Amino acid sequence: MRNASVVIACALLALVAGIYLGGHPSTLPGPVRDAFVEEDRALRSEVVETIQDNFYKPVDQSNLDDASLKGIVDSLEDPYSHYLTPNEAKAFQESVSGEFEGVGMSVEKDNRGLRVLNVFDGSPAKAAGIRKQDLILSVNGRSIARLSSDLATGRIKGPAGTKVELEVFTPGGSDTRTVSVKRERIEVPVATGRVVEREGHKIGVVGLLGFSSGAHGVLRRQVDKMLGEGAQALVLDLRGNGGGLLSEAVLVSSTFVEDGKIVSVRGRSRPERVEDAEGDAIDEDIPVVVLVDGGSASASEIVTGALRDRGRATVVGTNTFGKGLVQEVEPLSNGGYLDLTVANYYLPGGKTISSRGLKPQVKAVDKPRTKRDEALPVALDVLLDKL
Repeated sequence: MRNASVVIACALLALVAGIYLGGHPSTLPGPVRDAFVEEDRALRSEVVETIQDNFYKPVDQSNLDDASLKGIVDSLEDPYSHYLTPNEAKAFQESVSGEFEGVGMSVEKDNRGLRVLNVFDGSPAKAAGIRKQDLILSVNGRSIARLSSDLATGRIKGPAGTKVELEVFTPGGSDTRTVSVKRERIEVPVATGRVVEREGHKIGVVGLLGFSSGAHGVLRRQVDKMLGEGAQALVLDLRGNGGGLLSEAVLVSSTFVEDGKIVSVRGRSRPERVEDAEGDAIDEDIPVVVLVDGGSASASEIVTGALRDRGRATVVGTNTFGKGLVQEVEPLSNGGYLDLTVANYYLPGGKTISSRGLKPQVKAVDKPRTKRDEALPVALDVLLDKL
């Protein structure tokens, strides 16, 4: 009897130790799993109730719930995985739709807040004197340092006609300034195109600002227009393009690559998925340069890496941002989203995009505080050598 008691005690001790050292509730026997889940729920309720009963000022239950969910995802220590509240989820949807209510600029995450990548012509942000490379440090008096870019930009966006106060710092300056900007309905200029003449040759320059839904179609119309005007070569300008939808990255790449692999996706719990070109590409004899910088991220890096690895384009500029991770956005029952990193992107050459980004084959640096574009002429010269 005593031996049996010892065996049972040891088994229970091993079970508890296993759970403590990393066991997952889903792997436990049903009754044991239910007991631990119920205990966890009871503990959470105890904490919430104690706060609600004793904290020195009223507490919103929904804020506690959101903070709890955010804490779970933050424990992953992955800068790209986030829980988005229902309001933040709405802002995320707008960011990939191509239009939103805001101030008219594209940004990237910075430890101090948000760094401005582009300011759209005719936008409220431009009228307020915000310029490329400026830092947005706070929104309506609240610091946005260390916030996710989704949450920080969500604070800037809001109903058209309302105002938002932004604390702005210009690198090289000594003081910050606060500007009041009136929000408007913004239609993002997804793609722009123009033909330039250089040494008797016509070269098309097409800029793509994002990979929102339908971006590939807008880009293709610009490309076809420039080719119709006699362009003999093309610059695909992805500077300041922070990315967007994977499907759009594949379709944009397909404008220049007729068939074969564009990118593959592999994750711990995901079988490999290969994304191939869709066909109907432009003439492969038309030389292409992809122009990039530190603001070219994610989908921009997929396109850049695909065109480079497939031998379709020369990469000019500076190192890209360095984001080769795949996010999946899962809608939640409360109207929020779970934005979770689930896999890596792999380029046609077999390598992933490291945190150091993609290194250009030809270096070209644009000085942000000069009116002249110092990098574009380098891209044009690379193309001239191919004509």
